[in-house]
Amino acid sequence: MIEDLLAAFIPNGSIALNTRKIDRNIELLKNEFWFEVIYNEEKYRKLFFVNRKVRKYLQSTHRVKRLIKKEKVQNAFIIFLNNQLGQF
Repeated sequence: MIEDLLAAFIPNGSIALNTRKIDRNIELLKNEFWFEVIYNEEKYRKLFFVNRKVRKYLQSTHRVKRLIKKEKVQNAFIIFLNNQLGQF
């Protein structure tokens, strides 16, 4: 939580990502069928490990909980992933 507050005030790139937290949140999401499907696709799985924007998004436990609960947020996340693929 403190990291989220700090990230709001510190410009991007000034704070290291919390790999353990990201990995833990990915494990939570892997319990969801829709996420498991995209996680098993190589093009998306690569983003989860090398794309800083995707990893920063997944670092937030609040965002991950919303992903689990809300289909609208899930659809927006998939659009976000596809946009990141275009920039990758």
